[in-house]
Amino acid sequence: MVIVMAPAGGDSDVAEVVAHVEAAGGAAFVSRGVNRTIVGVVGDERVLESIDLGHLPGVAEVVRITSPYKLVSREHHVGTSTVTVGGVPIGPDTVTLIAGPCAVETPEQTLAAALMARDAGAALLRGGAYKPRTSPYAFQGLGREGLRILAEVSAEVGLPAVTEVVDAADVDLVAEHAAMLQVGARNMQNFTLLQAVGSAGRPVLLKRGLTATYEEWLMAAEYIAQRGNLDIVLCERGIRTYETATRNTLDVAAVPMIRSMSHLPIIVDPSHAAGRRDLVLPLARAGLAAGADGLIVDVHPHPEAALVDGAQALAGASLAALAAAVQAFPALTGRTLAVPLVRLGEAELT
Repeated sequence: MVIVMAPAGGDSDVAEVVAHVEAAGGAAFVSRGVNRTIVGVVGDERVLESIDLGHLPGVAEVVRITSPYKLVSREHHVGTSTVTVGGVPIGPDTVTLIAGPCAVETPEQTLAAALMARDAGAALLRGGAYKPRTSPYAFQGLGREGLRILAEVSAEVGLPAVTEVVDAADVDLVAEHAAMLQVGARNMQNFTLLQAVGSAGRPVLLKRGLTATYEEWLMAAEYIAQRGNLDIVLCERGIRTYETATRNTLDVAAVPMIRSMSHLPIIVDPSHAAGRRDLVLPLARAGLAAGADGLIVDVHPHPEAALVDGAQALAGASLAALAAAVQAFPALTGRTLAVPLVRLGEAELT
């Protein structure tokens, strides 16, 4: 059972709810988020259902849910949610393209990639300032300097920024520079980080872990939601299988399956799934055909010189082909292409 408190509810209202739950033999767990306070309740369901908590002052909603991921489940919210990032919607009525460099390398490279992304139809700008890498000798990102560059380019081209945070201690810093916080596949079960981003007051892009089941993925999202933040977008980025021809294996079935299990929007990352530029477009099409609410792809002005993942970065003809698909596909499914809240003209970018 989950009890959602009204925004106007105070500490005394929460205390009264907890007292009623404990008097009935249950245990109450209070999570105070930026936007709301949530009381999770566990115990004998038959006993808990016999007490009327909905009439208590400050209670907005009482939700009885059987799945272990209560707040993000389809039981909690029947329709698919729309998450708004810097004025840009990600949800069932739109197709949203997130594009940009996998890693922020220089101001010039980031600006060039951002302009490429915008011209291709992107409404949000991706860019990595912190790069968790398999090899400790690989480029790890520019850190604070990368955040500064990304924020400046984001403002210049009019695309809200999406960037990864890898350490709970950096959440506030990253939130100052980005409109959306990304939790990468390697950190999907970093529960301290999940709780920190859940309390940061920013939408969260949660990538699926390399070997995570759907339930594990949704339980990770529950950690974020339990902190009062339901502005979560799930990202299928490929899982590790026995196949070695591609970097990962894109699980297209994840899109309709997650849609049946959760109300959270879901997008697809064909770049990291394939690891190959020539496969990004067909995988993007597959993801959108399966019902994905958007895509996140890598673009780079000079992929051959990229410090990170140049083999999968789009440019030139490959980016033009993706742009054409992104422009054409929404109409086929009754959606519209998401656009930035403020679209700047070329004259304003000088």
